[in-house]
Amino acid sequence: MDYRFVHVIDDELPVRRSVAFVLQSAGFRVKAWPGGQEFLKNVRNIQHGCIILDLHMPQPDGLAVQNTLRERGVTMPIIILTGHGDVSSAVHAMKNGALDFLEKPFDRSALLQVGERGFARIEEENHKQLEREQAISKLGALTPREREVIARLAKGFPNKTIAHDFGISPRTVEVHRANIMLKLGVPSFPDALRIAFAAGIDE
Repeated sequence: MDYRFVHVIDDELPVRRSVAFVLQSAGFRVKAWPGGQEFLKNVRNIQHGCIILDLHMPQPDGLAVQNTLRERGVTMPIIILTGHGDVSSAVHAMKNGALDFLEKPFDRSALLQVGERGFARIEEENHKQLEREQAISKLGALTPREREVIARLAKGFPNKTIAHDFGISPRTVEVHRANIMLKLGVPSFPDALRIAFAAGIDE
């Protein structure tokens, strides 16, 4: 998958051309969209990457597009384009999950910087996903009871509480802890907890 792909959504053709030219000259691949409606119709089938989204477009405007993407579970980083004097709307978009915003007119270096930031976010998310998948795979070696024990330990429950919940002795909980560490191949229980946290077992 090419993670250097940028979707530019802006109703002004000169802006789309300008943004595309700068990004393509720096090695990014670009798909320009004249409005949010067309983009939303095709979002399930498009190349994953970053989104550069203009705030002020005919309906749906940028904020509406952002909200729809969030509702649909689309996690691509969004960089907002906005004019001078409308920073408040851009800040609102960032509170809703946008990565950054860029004021028009912008220079080449500023555009490339936010583009790089967007792909750094994608790499970070990919790393977290891989870490989560690996952690879930490791936890697959545990018995159902061991998974229940580490889930409660990950939530901060003390051994006595866990023992009471399961009708076992605190010593048996300690045995489960030792077996969990052995099966996960870690030297300490904090290491086992880190695997549990990465797998989301405490959620």
